[in-house]
Amino acid sequence: MMNKLPRPVALITAIVVFHLHLFSQDTASFPWKVTSKKTGDASYDLIFSTQPVRGWLLYAPSQLSPELEITTELRLNDSSIFHGAKFSEIAKPKTFSNTLWGAVKGYDSAASWSINIQFKDKDSVPARLPGKLLYTYGREPNLYYPNTEFPFIVELEGGITSDTTVKISSIDIRHPVNNCGDDEVKDKSLLGIFLLGLIGGFIALITPCVFPMIPLTVSFFTRQGQDRKKGIFKAVMYGFFIFLIYVLLSIPFHLFNASPQILNNISTNVWLNLFFFAVFILFAISFFGFFEITLPGALANTADSRSGLGLGGIFFMAFTLAIVSFSCTGPILGSLLVGAISGSGGPLELSFGMGGFGLGLALPFAIFAVFPNWLQAIPKSGGWLNSVKVVLGFLELAMAIKFLSNADLVKQWGLVKREIFIGTWCVIGIAIVLYLSGRIRFPHDSPVRKFSKGRIAFIGLFTLATLYLIPGVTNSKWANLHLISGFPPPLCYSVYKNPVNCKRGFEPLRDYKEALKRARAENKPVLIDFTGWACVNCRRMEEAVWTDPIVDSFMRKKYVVVSLYVDEGRNLPVPEQITFTTSAGKQESIVTVGDKWANFQIENFHATTQPQYAIVSPDQKALTKTKAYTPDPDKFAEWLQCGLDAFGKVKSSK
Repeated sequence: MMNKLPRPVALITAIVVFHLHLFSQDTASFPWKVTSKKTGDASYDLIFSTQPVRGWLLYAPSQLSPELEITTELRLNDSSIFHGAKFSEIAKPKTFSNTLWGAVKGYDSAASWSINIQFKDKDSVPARLPGKLLYTYGREPNLYYPNTEFPFIVELEGGITSDTTVKISSIDIRHPVNNCGDDEVKDKSLLGIFLLGLIGGFIALITPCVFPMIPLTVSFFTRQGQDRKKGIFKAVMYGFFIFLIYVLLSIPFHLFNASPQILNNISTNVWLNLFFFAVFILFAISFFGFFEITLPGALANTADSRSGLGLGGIFFMAFTLAIVSFSCTGPILGSLLVGAISGSGGPLELSFGMGGFGLGLALPFAIFAVFPNWLQAIPKSGGWLNSVKVVLGFLELAMAIKFLSNADLVKQWGLVKREIFIGTWCVIGIAIVLYLSGRIRFPHDSPVRKFSKGRIAFIGLFTLATLYLIPGVTNSKWANLHLISGFPPPLCYSVYKNPVNCKRGFEPLRDYKEALKRARAENKPVLIDFTGWACVNCRRMEEAVWTDPIVDSFMRKKYVVVSLYVDEGRNLPVPEQITFTTSAGKQESIVTVGDKWANFQIENFHATTQPQYAIVSPDQKALTKTKAYTPDPDKFAEWLQCGLDAFGKVKSSK
């Protein structure tokens, strides 16, 4: 037997070997079987059994090594289900000699373990329980696979069969009773997403990372050799490659066949919003000049070393620009696109947005190459560029508050109420005005000795914007800021006990089955509002359209209204958690309330955007086509009337 390695060396060796073999084909698949045994009204033993796989050692649950994550763990979707921390070993393990750790416990024959789980009460026991077993296996001399996942679904005796229904066969949205509504549901047009990205690209041009590159790069191409046409061609190709690089960044979303709601899930994910909050705070501090954010020098140097004069070299010059300008372009691109792309076009929307950004960034390089004399008209680089960067830093802080607000709304923590949100923006606005006025200085700023017309214009612009925001922190009729409707939290999500602008007396239901029950009792159609806590256009509809007297009367008196939040993170009761096959043939897990309503929307109404409105009869027949974001109250009221007419037809035909 080999001598045992010193423990520190063994640990390092094992970790390195694990990463080298992480994607190796030299793996095993253990044939697990999961059964259950009822031990009480709400108590069960889960029994995991498997047969040996020749040449591989299955580590026993009692063989723990926290340093190398050698452990056995049970993971369930609902944290309310209690289970022990350790497995009981029904089949006793053997002791083996191991090169790394000496003696280890494991199985080279049949293995069987059990673990007890307990529910809150017998009414919370599902008929089928999904979960994951994490186990570790390996073989000599130093190959092992920790935390290998085995997903399972086990039957539980006496459990309650789920009544969660995702697909309603009677809802045929393509053949409604009345043919009114939207022919194609879109949250934002592809042209709109493209233009938004284009604006972002133009903004990125005036940052210190990009602006000085314009005259330098154009001069480089137009002075190459004696052939001006070739110089122009190379400069145009340089701009094209910039555009192409940003489009290519969206390709992985197409290749990996992402689920329809993936971008929407990304935009409403609590932890991702908190991550962006932290990142944008970091970018803001960097923009203020306290430190510099740079990508690894090796990456930039590699790209720069390949920047010859051929087309390949021109591509790498464009790639180098994308890398070295990341600290300026990254936050702008993120600010404009993360909140704008919600998923109706899926990855296609992302491609259009990235393409617009790349085009906005690339256009000046091509245009100034064709018309080099125009370079004399653009301002020279100087201290004004640092002022632009600092102002962008303040705007990054404002965006960071928006991401924090998204997470707060989804979780309903109550941290960023409406007045706190607007008050923070007011403070940021005042800080920008003071900075542009020279009252605040940062590390790389020079004293403001002269106020240019541009600086005065921006001081006026941010002063007016701040004055507009100030009433938003009051409990008055002027607090409803229509120009930014949807960006702050809702009017009712307030620090005031009785906010004067909060709509009272009308509260949509939150459960679809309850809405159907009430609709049958009151003989009314159901108006379904697919919404989200972090949905800007949803808040705009609620604040500007729902409050219209005609729309309000329809929704209060003629309909049963139910709001279904597709980003609701609260877990469903365990019996309602299911796995189902979508119409596209994919397996989807329904664990949270948001999972349920998001998939309900996709399967029955073929869209993933919010807001989306649908009208169905109490017996669940589509009365109209769906309606997306409609800022015109008259058009929305017209659609609601069409739904009532369709409901009248259904009643008269019975």
